[in-house]
Amino acid sequence: MKPLALLLLSFGVVGAQDAPPDKPGRIFNTVKLKLAAGKQVVGGTVSIPNIDTYCAMANSGFDFTWIEMQHSPMTYQEVANMILACKGSSAMPFVRVPDATEGDIQKAVDMGAAGIIIPMVEDLQKVRNAIKFAKYPPVGKRSQGGGNYGKIWGPDYRKIANENIMIVAMIESPAGVKLAAEMAAIPGVDVVFVASTDLSSFTGLPQGNPQYEALVTKVKEEVLKAGKKVAGPVAWKGTREGYSFFQAPGETTLLVEGIKLSLGGAVGGEKKGVAPTEGAEKH
Repeated sequence: MKPLALLLLSFGVVGAQDAPPDKPGRIFNTVKLKLAAGKQVVGGTVSIPNIDTYCAMANSGFDFTWIEMQHSPMTYQEVANMILACKGSSAMPFVRVPDATEGDIQKAVDMGAAGIIIPMVEDLQKVRNAIKFAKYPPVGKRSQGGGNYGKIWGPDYRKIANENIMIVAMIESPAGVKLAAEMAAIPGVDVVFVASTDLSSFTGLPQGNPQYEALVTKVKEEVLKAGKKVAGPVAWKGTREGYSFFQAPGETTLLVEGIKLSLGGAVGGEKKGVAPTEGAEKH
């Protein structure tokens, strides 16, 4: 922004909405970059408040971590410590907040979340609120505050945050399905997620049922028509066309699967019969 514009803004001669926009800054959110390039992304679900476990998930090859704060007792302080401890990991930290409240969302972005996942959207205002509290002016009304964001993403964070923070809206019920087109059309919404098991729970219909599939198809078509990305469980990766953002299982499920694989033979790229070097794992 030019000095004159800054001066006029400081005296209230022009509003934030009238000020010239800053030039596009760097994009640190690799999920956003991959999706823009037409690639698929997968995130591992995190529900255990443990730094070692989190860093193992964040460096395992996932594109992002789905930090589960809706259905887990994890506190914001615990999650903030986890994200900071694993600064520089390959997976972007995404947080499913308990709700789209000002406090929940601002704490999540202040601790370094690169993506906000909004559960149970049945009201468009919920999505608008999420955008408002996740983005700085003039786009939103996120206030300045302390947190880990600068330590994680750099001193220019305030200038580039709006272009990097992604908003994922979840459709879990028939009421959400009805809003799919309007939801996807909202500027600031990046991804619309089809919550497969919740949609089945709220409708009483199993996956594969024609009525269930009609709802899923409606969401997918309307989201793609709006130019946004459509998401679902990782079980749908490679089995349904059009999806590019996926949620993978959590740590305990992956631990069980890993144990089964380990008992069955070599893991981690090691040759069968050759033991891995202790301490060499990337966590």
